[in-house]
Amino acid sequence: MTSPIRFIMIGGFLGAGKTTLISSLARHYQGEGKHVCVVTNDQAAGLVDTELLRSQGLSVNEVAGSCFCCNFHGLTDAMESFETHQRPDIILAEPVGSCTDLIATIAMPMMEQLAEKFVHSPYAVILKPSHGLKILTGGDGRGFSEKAEYIFRKQLEESELILINRIDELTEQQQTQLRQCVEDQYPGRPVIFLSAKTGENLDAVVESLAGEAAARDQLMDVDYDVYAEGEAELGWLNATVTLTAEDPLPIDSVVLRVIDLIRARLEALDAEPAHLKVYGSSGDAVGVANLVSSDTPTVLSVASQSEGQTLTLIINARVSLGPDALQETVAGAVDALAVEFVGRTEVKSIESFRPGRPVPTYRAGTV
Repeated sequence: MTSPIRFIMIGGFLGAGKTTLISSLARHYQGEGKHVCVVTNDQAAGLVDTELLRSQGLSVNEVAGSCFCCNFHGLTDAMESFETHQRPDIILAEPVGSCTDLIATIAMPMMEQLAEKFVHSPYAVILKPSHGLKILTGGDGRGFSEKAEYIFRKQLEESELILINRIDELTEQQQTQLRQCVEDQYPGRPVIFLSAKTGENLDAVVESLAGEAAARDQLMDVDYDVYAEGEAELGWLNATVTLTAEDPLPIDSVVLRVIDLIRARLEALDAEPAHLKVYGSSGDAVGVANLVSSDTPTVLSVASQSEGQTLTLIINARVSLGPDALQETVAGAVDALAVEFVGRTEVKSIESFRPGRPVPTYRAGTV
């Protein structure tokens, strides 16, 4: 009898580090000889995460145009298509970072309809420290409205396992404070501190994910009006741009500079970024830069240490700003980039919008 495929869904707010953790987990499982596939998810096509994971040699399918919960069959079709090439042992799924209620809309319908095909790991949610510290402590300048914070909190509420990421960037005092907040406000869940980037405590995460999802004696209550309004407060932008110059362009410097040019414009508008991510490539060389909040540094998460005369840049921005203003901000940064690097840019595609109201394909009504 064929063993069931292990389904691991990693949730968490925008910029929490889901893609980095999924990459680390995939390498770990591949080291054990397992065939690993990944499903990414976004409100629109042109996702940095998809291209980054593919550049690392992973088999990746993208569900674009809506979140998993609103396109359940898109998710199951994406998983089924893997089997036409090689049946996976493990599927890692990364839902949209502004999405919640995934147990009721994804996990339970999968268990009901595809019970024999999959075994579900405990639902892990990554806590993003930069906004988590402010939100969970009620601190000033939290960056988002109460409606957007509602989504952040609901993600933690439905979790079976809470992963506090970026331990390498946190002081002992911050770690203690975060643990206390989580244990007080979301009791009964295992808490693991880790660094998805360095791999610290990855073994503890793997051990926890080796178990099975617990039976739910009740489902989380979700106010879909507040949820929808919280999502709609974020402007969403995906763009693909080429930058060409006569002299070779340093990929890593370019992706970092794109982020900082956008960041400066957002600061002038007092607009809080939930996540900025830029993927730069030339041939097989790839560099990626990230910004996850207004008070954290821009980070080169993937270094290419390479150059190219023509770079392809994929820009993903999730910001507390209207889509028109966000598009104008990014376009201005791209123009400034061309001037600084004495090159010319061409916008291949750009899409900016607010996410629509979430309407799940299925939602378990009773347990």
